[in-house]
Amino acid sequence: MPVTITDVKTILTQPAGSRLIVVKILTSEPGLYGLGCATFTQRFHAVHAAIEHHLKPFLIGKDADDIEDLWQTAMVNGYWRNGPVLNNAISGMDMALWDIKGKQAGMPVYQLLGGKCREAADTYVHADGASPEEVAEIVRKYMEQDYRHVRCQIGGYGGRKPRVTPPEGAKSGDYFDPRSYMRRTVQMFEHLRASVGDEVELLHDTHERLNPADAVVFAKQLEPYNLFFLEDVLAPEDNAWFRRIRDTSTTPIAMGELFNNPAEWLPLIEGRLIDFLRMHISQMGGITPARNVAAMAAMYGIRTAWHGPGDVSPVGHAANLHLDLWAPNFGIQEWCRFGDLVYEIFPGTPEVRGGYMYPNDRPGLGVDVDEELAARYPYEDEIINWTQARTPDGGPARP
Repeated sequence: MPVTITDVKTILTQPAGSRLIVVKILTSEPGLYGLGCATFTQRFHAVHAAIEHHLKPFLIGKDADDIEDLWQTAMVNGYWRNGPVLNNAISGMDMALWDIKGKQAGMPVYQLLGGKCREAADTYVHADGASPEEVAEIVRKYMEQDYRHVRCQIGGYGGRKPRVTPPEGAKSGDYFDPRSYMRRTVQMFEHLRASVGDEVELLHDTHERLNPADAVVFAKQLEPYNLFFLEDVLAPEDNAWFRRIRDTSTTPIAMGELFNNPAEWLPLIEGRLIDFLRMHISQMGGITPARNVAAMAAMYGIRTAWHGPGDVSPVGHAANLHLDLWAPNFGIQEWCRFGDLVYEIFPGTPEVRGGYMYPNDRPGLGVDVDEELAARYPYEDEIINWTQARTPDGGPARP
């Protein structure tokens, strides 16, 4: 008898800053269920509605074994496709079905993908300070904890600082000065290399805040400091400029956090225009497409560096880890350092020791959820301010 899908639940919780969305698929086999990440924290209501009103009716009664068929048909069932809301909803389904299949097989998901290429995934963590000296001190503390890779920012994304003076009557927003940000960031890395040396790998996230011409200059300016990678130096709309960056700079480039359409990542892989794939796994639709893209990128010498901030649920971090352990072209894994409460709500959340993220080797993704405890930390609605970015003259900018 086939194992069929009997119910689909959406679990929304906010134990820390981000609203997390987890999909739970129940089956006709008593006690057999799977969990998947559908976290799109800025538009969680829309994802919730897509799951409850569209994906759930589509799934009830379907065979839980048919992951590939369900992914393909769910993606086109609404006709319009490749958007972040639908992709996140489908990701919740996809990860949950992989979780179920692993439990049926009595194996971790990485075994279903083809087995491990490594025992743990090397990670990077974040250092952000108000001055180069403060950032250097944070980096040294991470090095003492055996982290080998640290992403460094000064004053947040875009290097925000109070000296930005907009015109009279300008709209409120999250102001930053792109040119000042470039100067201060270069000065920060100059200080870091002089202060912490060359044995730690340093990374930086531009967060797509530069216009393309400045992005080309910025990548070149950072060459002397030997970054492990420069992330999201361009916005997805400016992909054509990666050729210019590649032709003028040797700084390694990571890209893909905002990608949800294959037409965005395929040209960059085929043109060898980037060095690391940086997608948010739920944004691209789950483990199924991520597995395929990683395999393709391996043939072009491009490594993985999946998105792993606090607005990826522990289930999503587990999915990242299973892909990391399997992929021969794994590069690095972002790690947000969850607090104790998240580990209580999501038992089995991956643990990091000595800078390495380790699996727990339980069947499936290895993460569960305490629904009663999660419900004690309900989500909160808010108007998000940091995405209301503006340049010094008051004009709107990418966040």
